[in-house]
Amino acid sequence: MSVKIAGTGSYMPEKILTNADLEKMVDTTDEWISTRTGIKERRIAAENECTSDLAFNAALKALEMAGVKPEELDIISVASISHDKVFPSTACVVQRKLGAKNAFCFDLQAACSGLLYSLEVACAMLRSNLHYKNYLVIGAEKLSSITDWEDRSTCVLFGDGASALLLQRCPDNDDRFLASKLGSDGNYTDILHLPAGGSAMPTTHETIDQRLHYLKMGGQEVFKLAVNAMVGACKDIMKEVGLEPSDIRWLVPHQANYRILKAVATRLKIPEDNVYMNVDKYGNTSAASIGICIDEMVRKEQVKRGDYILLTAFGGGLTWGAMLLRW
Repeated sequence: MSVKIAGTGSYMPEKILTNADLEKMVDTTDEWISTRTGIKERRIAAENECTSDLAFNAALKALEMAGVKPEELDIISVASISHDKVFPSTACVVQRKLGAKNAFCFDLQAACSGLLYSLEVACAMLRSNLHYKNYLVIGAEKLSSITDWEDRSTCVLFGDGASALLLQRCPDNDDRFLASKLGSDGNYTDILHLPAGGSAMPTTHETIDQRLHYLKMGGQEVFKLAVNAMVGACKDIMKEVGLEPSDIRWLVPHQANYRILKAVATRLKIPEDNVYMNVDKYGNTSAASIGICIDEMVRKEQVKRGDYILLTAFGGGLTWGAMLLRW
């Protein structure tokens, strides 16, 4: 069976945190942030907005575009590293808010690669089981809740937001998902992680005092590993399908920072004009970022039938992947 994207949606919180605002919070400057990351501003969720709220609003837009009612959903998955709670799943909370009473729900955690991992799972489930027709894939993050606003090396990078893609099984043998490759390397679990709060380091007064409930990152090492992994995965699937860089209409990378995006495009020999970027407006929104890009592209009518779109991501785990779509 074939699979298509029937609807897209995204939601960004109203509050904008600019680089000028950050200059008043930590020892940094707009020039330092802009030249190293390309980020000018990011969105920050309100105190009473949680990850499921962001996901819910993105989901409504995807359902509206697809013309699908909540009760027609078969599956809901939420990719995130900033869930509402350790359990139950944020997907179940979204189900309740949507009124999607007939869906089964689960969360998926692959950090910034979460949406690609979710799309791989969704395609496999839709193709293998005729009972499933409508699968809502969500990437949603309230990273502001796990960002250390005293750490100038990380707090400048991240923002909040959500995206949703409504995937449908279609019987016309016109599959839009052509190839994919995912990868992981657990030898690097400590260079991009949230140290405390799990069973390995339960919450104590000491872990709170030591600020171990905020994400930590080794920036230089992550940069090199990210570029190599994403470029390798992209080249593998282009070779598998028999495409050249000139065939790719859009490269849509996870929006980590401009230097990474440019390095990946350069090594893939894809012109920067064919690389979709909104990192300047939103920063790094982890599992939400690729879906936000896709929704913007669709609503701006920047994609047309037959376009080849190459998605790629990299995140903590380490995890990475690439996926080729024909729109």
